[in-house]
Amino acid sequence: MNNFDEIQKLSKDNMELAMETMGSVSKGFQAIAAEVADYQKKSFEEGAAAVEKLVSTKSPDKAFEAQADYMKTTYEGFVGEMTKLGEMFTDLSKDAYKPYESMFGKMTK
Repeated sequence: MNNFDEIQKLSKDNMELAMETMGSVSKGFQAIAAEVADYQKKSFEEGAAAVEKLVSTKSPDKAFEAQADYMKTTYEGFVGEMTKLGEMFTDLSKDAYKPYESMFGKMTK
């Protein structure tokens, strides 16, 4: 009977860990989705502004300059956003692992 109680407690503990992990993973993915949506909106607005600027230029030199500025800004923004998303995924992994740290600590003792 004692083993059954231990198995039941272990099962309950594992379920609690799984639920805690799923909660943190869900929050992490929601934050990532919000960040991606914000970046897409910002990117679209910047693209529309660049097209307006490009259309309103009077000379080919100014058009090339406007396009080069837009491409540089877009590239820098993209690299920055991917770095931020990478950090968010790293934090998500760490948060998902946290509930299991104590369990793995008990197993190594």
